[in-house]
Amino acid sequence: MRLDINLATRPYEDARKFWGRWGLGVGLVGILTLLLLSFTVNEWRNAGKDRQEIAGLQAQIAERDRERTQDQAVLDQPANRSTRDQSQFVNGLIQRKSFSWTRVFEDLEQVMPPNLHVVSLRPELNEQNQIQLDMKVAGDNRSASIELVHRMEGSKHFQGAQLMSESQEGGNGSNVVVASVIAIYVPDVVPDVVPGAVDSADGSNK
Repeated sequence: MRLDINLATRPYEDARKFWGRWGLGVGLVGILTLLLLSFTVNEWRNAGKDRQEIAGLQAQIAERDRERTQDQAVLDQPANRSTRDQSQFVNGLIQRKSFSWTRVFEDLEQVMPPNLHVVSLRPELNEQNQIQLDMKVAGDNRSASIELVHRMEGSKHFQGAQLMSESQEGGNGSNVVVASVIAIYVPDVVPDVVPGAVDSADGSNK
């Protein structure tokens, strides 16, 4: 029997070489898929742990808020109001006695622009028992007080600095810009008792 084979219409194919190349590619894709799957599962587990930790912290915060609300309700009772007021007064007195004019002016000197100076400075306690500085500064232009606020924001001793108001005052042929700035003061170390501590709001020493 005679067989005629036309190689022009049915070309020869090396199946082993073809499957070898494709098998290698499929294997690499499979390995990459396993690595991505493993990474995804690991990240999912870590996210689960983070969610548990966040839930635990939120529960602790809620418990602390509940306890604070209960304590505040007890303090607000008529029988305990005098104790509450006395405690707040004592805490405020301790904070005032721990205020050092020398230290606060040294810290202000580090952030004060050269063309700006302090006109008045009044420390007071806010609702969070933080020392808040209410100051007035004067300079040749408005940009100086803005620069002071920016410098305070970058300092560890001042937080929440805000430019509250500005006014232009003229006298003797010169214009002076007076600005009101407030900021929370954070000293490095709170001294026990500082001689010449502040007892009045106008900044006088006693």
